[in-house]
Amino acid sequence: MNSKELTSELANRLDKTQKEVNLLLEATVAVMKEEFAKNNTISFQGFGAFEVRKKEERITVNPATQKRMLTPPKFVLAFKTSSILKDKLKELPENE
Repeated sequence: MNSKELTSELANRLDKTQKEVNLLLEATVAVMKEEFAKNNTISFQGFGAFEVRKKEERITVNPATQKRMLTPPKFVLAFKTSSILKDKLKELPENE
């Protein structure tokens, strides 16, 4: 599902225009970006949680030259699935 399809589906379910839903989604993403910049976690009950994690610096090796390099620390966004969603996914037939 792409952004356009999501906007259309939400507009149908919420009985709103696609423009209204698009503004709502843009505002939601903006708030999420601000919270992640503050290193905050965002949780959705029954869905999961997004959290900012710090990856420590580490030594990596270039496979072509075998040269060792120091990779600096960085922050990454991680998603942890809720147990409710995990259970729902387990119930799906294997061929889907």
